[in-house]
Amino acid sequence: MHLKIITHERVVFDEDVDEIYSKGVNGEFGILKGHVPYMTPLDIGVTKVVQGKDTKLFATMGGVFQFKDEEALILTECAECGDEIDKTRAEKALERAKARLAEHDAQIDAKRAEAALARAMVRLKATMNKD
Repeated sequence: MHLKIITHERVVFDEDVDEIYSKGVNGEFGILKGHVPYMTPLDIGVTKVVQGKDTKLFATMGGVFQFKDEEALILTECAECGDEIDKTRAEKALERAKARLAEHDAQIDAKRAEAALARAMVRLKATMNKD
């Protein structure tokens, strides 16, 4: 089957794969060859792609997943391959988001801080193949 991960700016991934695992708004799911057509909105999460013995992790920041006729498509605002993520920068973003939530300041936008925290955590999780 074939997978394309596309953002507004670029095609992040465009290759044949054996397995796809991701996180929809209703929970995690997996797709293997021969799967029935499937479509779901994506949550902020890690998309795992298996190609033979190789595994790639992508931080995907919401969007839509569609599978039909052995073609999978992820349309998302932002997707980053775990191998390309700066782990140190992601760790700093995680600490900033945690600190912001801990402030208990009525002026902060809690939803934005929580989303920043979720994005940082997903980026770090996607770097797990690097170590």
